[in-house]
Amino acid sequence: MHIVAPSRGSREFVQNTRTTKKKLRELHGAMVDLVALMNQPQRDQALLAEAGLSLDPALFRLLVGIERFGPIGVVELSDRAGRDYTTVSRQVAKLESLGLIERRSSPADRRIHEAVITDKGRQMTDALDAARQRLAAPILAKWSEEDLSDLVRLMRRFVDDLMDSSRGTERGTDKT
Repeated sequence: MHIVAPSRGSREFVQNTRTTKKKLRELHGAMVDLVALMNQPQRDQALLAEAGLSLDPALFRLLVGIERFGPIGVVELSDRAGRDYTTVSRQVAKLESLGLIERRSSPADRRIHEAVITDKGRQMTDALDAARQRLAAPILAKWSEEDLSDLVRLMRRFVDDLMDSSRGTERGTDKT
């Protein structure tokens, strides 16, 4: 993770102190723990069971990605999923054969076929969202509304800043 601090004249300047280094290490550790938890296959199986759905976990993750980011091309979807393009392409074809998504030509570039969720697919992702809320409720029951709002706000800010930083790196303008 590369983080660039504003200039010394800025009120938001974060000194490179032991405390800051420790906090960044703790943040990184929490993120590693979160990714490890989210990647556990039994979590996907529990979510699918709670939603009353029967779907290959690899397909369900792509279906959710298509619902959240769609219309989306297979290349972008495979990048976001961190999977090989050919694997994702086959899995998208399977989702299409199940009637959960449709593929159509991109209005911007007819060579690109975008995946778009169908009504049947949206019913499935709605069931997953409801199941996710039921599973999260006991975990968040002791959190105040303010704590939850702060977590959502700060997580969104952190992810947005990371995405902006990644875009800068892709363009060759990142100074980290």
